[in-house]
Amino acid sequence: MNNSINFDLWDTLLKKYVSEQGRVNYAAWKRDEPEVLANWLSSIATLQINENAGTLLNINDQLALWVNLYNAFTVATILEKYPIKSVLPRILGIPNWLGFLWFFQRQIYIVGSKNYSLAEIENKILREKLQEPRIHFAIVCASIGCPLLRAGAYYPDQVLSQLDDDARRFINNPDKVKYDADKNILYYSKIFKWYRQDFLQVAPSVPEYIRSYLNAELPLTASTPVKYLYYDWNLNQQF
Repeated sequence: MNNSINFDLWDTLLKKYVSEQGRVNYAAWKRDEPEVLANWLSSIATLQINENAGTLLNINDQLALWVNLYNAFTVATILEKYPIKSVLPRILGIPNWLGFLWFFQRQIYIVGSKNYSLAEIENKILREKLQEPRIHFAIVCASIGCPLLRAGAYYPDQVLSQLDDDARRFINNPDKVKYDADKNILYYSKIFKWYRQDFLQVAPSVPEYIRSYLNAELPLTASTPVKYLYYDWNLNQQF
């Protein structure tokens, strides 16, 4: 791997400002170290790599790089705008989807002298190129409905086990997945709806994908009735 890619500073910041519950102390982060993350990301901008650099980075290197960068760019944007209540702002109580698109579609993030948007990193690189469905339990859009932000960086030699841990943490979190045994209904996060095809690449059905990560044995099959849980767009901040 390119020796100039070092995630230790990002790891230190996450361990300092992110709780075990995935909540971020944006207030303290912005007060105490407002420029540290932005400066680190500026150094990433000059690296001589891009998403096509397969000769430089193996699959684990690329997963660690792009998951870290997606989360770091997201946090940096929140810090820049903080205090805010949500990445989905409301006007007169109505969700402002233009604000949401502004957050995810702007090509303002630079890696290897090329501009990316958060949507491009997610859809073109992590989903289409690397085809790893577990990234949906790792990349965090700064909302409570998202996966919990890991309190530490992803590293190439650990990233596959880290993603597996993320999947288990997400799927065994009753806020994200729960089963009503009396009614035989599986309730789960809308993430499984939005990215259904990604999970179907590795499992016959979403309930069976979920069953493979559950700590408890549940009678989940392709025919199990499902309902979607409320997705909370409020900021994943500490109070």
